[in-house]
Amino acid sequence: MGPAELMQAAAMARRFYLEGKSKIQIADEFGVSRFKVARVLESAVEHDLVRIEIRIPAELDADRSDALRARFGLRHVVVTESPADAPDDTPDPENLGEVAAELLGELVTEGDVLGLAWGRSTIHMAAALESLEPCTVVQLTGVYDAGTAERGSVEAVRRAATVSGGEAHPIYAPMLLPDAQTAAALRRQTGIARAFEYFDKVTIAAVSIGSWEPGISTVHDMLSEQERAHYASLGVAAEMSAHLFDTEGRRVGRDLGERCITVEADRLRRIPEVVAIAGGRRKAPAIAAVLRSGLVTSLVTDTAAADELLVADPGSRPARERVDPDVD
Repeated sequence: MGPAELMQAAAMARRFYLEGKSKIQIADEFGVSRFKVARVLESAVEHDLVRIEIRIPAELDADRSDALRARFGLRHVVVTESPADAPDDTPDPENLGEVAAELLGELVTEGDVLGLAWGRSTIHMAAALESLEPCTVVQLTGVYDAGTAERGSVEAVRRAATVSGGEAHPIYAPMLLPDAQTAAALRRQTGIARAFEYFDKVTIAAVSIGSWEPGISTVHDMLSEQERAHYASLGVAAEMSAHLFDTEGRRVGRDLGERCITVEADRLRRIPEVVAIAGGRRKAPAIAAVLRSGLVTSLVTDTAAADELLVADPGSRPARERVDPDVD
């Protein structure tokens, strides 16, 4: 480009990129066609006169996020860098909670009903919340240990409600009960029944995902050795909100749900936005299994899990229910 062309290109680029003028306005000013303006702007980029950068925080990975969103047909995916000092198999780095808190702050609008399921990542997320539009917050599952409720999901619900200035509907009950009859009786108690009434009104939910192994799935850790062996024989690969899934994303062990204080899978599927928070290479197979179920619409994860998920089979459609031969 000669000096005259450079000066014209620079002036047009300034009008378009910095001053926000349209190509038609620029064409009128310089006495040329808008097609000429378009060609000049393209040439300005080609000759490095104009540099266009897409800048996001360094800890977020835009390429992996977009690729993972497209691969699994999700609405939102945010991939954050795995902590450099964390072991390769560490599940759910704490920074996932901070990123998820920012995402919820963006997604929640005034009047929404936000549901929070039990999970370390959702607890970290609630602790990291700084702003949230006025909304009602409801607990979607019982707690891992009723004795730690004040430090777990109950406190997470209260924290989110305090930040938003909305109502809180916690559940003071364990997630897993000895039998279906005890669970049914608890569901009829006034406070728990009131929380359950909000399940059909939930518009955004935050959930965690667990692998079927010690220390990575709260449900796994609450069961006896005999029960673990039984569900393992059904092919369980992942757990979310006390629902079990095989590697293809089909629900298994539905009898367990009858013993749990949790949102039903059918209700979960009707929630418009379900954000799963889970990461770590060790959890990647479980995350893939739950994504194949079609119950999750968005995901917050890390680069370690994302790299595994990007080579995993996404499945062709939401998984159908699998009927267990020993369950009526």
